[in-house]
Amino acid sequence: MLTVIRDSFERCGYEVVHPGHGDFLAGIRRLAPACEVGLVIAPDHLLFAFTSALEQLTHNIGCGSMNAAICANKRQSAEILARNGIAVPEEGGGGLRVVKPEQGCAAKGVRLTRESPGPGEFAQRFIDGEHLSVSLVGSRVTGDACSYYTGKPPLLLAVNRQDISIDEQGQFHYHGGETPVIHDRQDEIVNAATRALNVLGCQGYTGIDIVLADRPYIVDVNPRITTSIVGIAACMEEEIADILVAASKGGGPDAVHLAGRARFDCHGRVERL
Repeated sequence: MLTVIRDSFERCGYEVVHPGHGDFLAGIRRLAPACEVGLVIAPDHLLFAFTSALEQLTHNIGCGSMNAAICANKRQSAEILARNGIAVPEEGGGGLRVVKPEQGCAAKGVRLTRESPGPGEFAQRFIDGEHLSVSLVGSRVTGDACSYYTGKPPLLLAVNRQDISIDEQGQFHYHGGETPVIHDRQDEIVNAATRALNVLGCQGYTGIDIVLADRPYIVDVNPRITTSIVGIAACMEEEIADILVAASKGGGPDAVHLAGRARFDCHGRVERL
């Protein structure tokens, strides 16, 4: 993911710096003041702290720190979506269900089980359906004291198919995916993802994970760059760097142009199809 984003910014004429290994927060505080824009790529539970620091020092082109904090708590974000009439798997219930960490990514710790959730976990009804994700870019304008929306709808980058398996012990495994997918229920899928993004107030690149059954069920909202970007960038004519910067200022294209398809694994390796 970092390589794709870095290469796109460099093609657009930017000099790219990043903290590298070590104390990431200290690296942000050291590098960000001299930067025109900044973007955090990190696991959900670290997004708030890193993005909050970045926002104080340069122009953030990712999701705002407060919205990222809300999305990082998967139980809380599911409750918010449900209260706003968006389909999510119901919490609790008996029998076989999905138990997952309240914070986490890439299906780590997610399992199909009859066991009760442990500390820091919660349970949802198992939805047997098609695993998809939707990659969107939310638009905003950032002023001196706040961010506000321009009324410009989120930009659809792609609908992606997710390669997810469940092993004999009930553990979920994310292997990568394929993009773009033109689905028979495309409008329904994209509308559900767009509503979720708007309700949670996500800006910048956002990946919304969906299980498609009788309706699209939102199972996760990732307010950050996701693995799907490596496949999308391999097919997209536009530069993701240009899109992210423009969206952070309330602009950008109304649509992107994708040629062909790509398959990608969980490590970011890409194969054009």
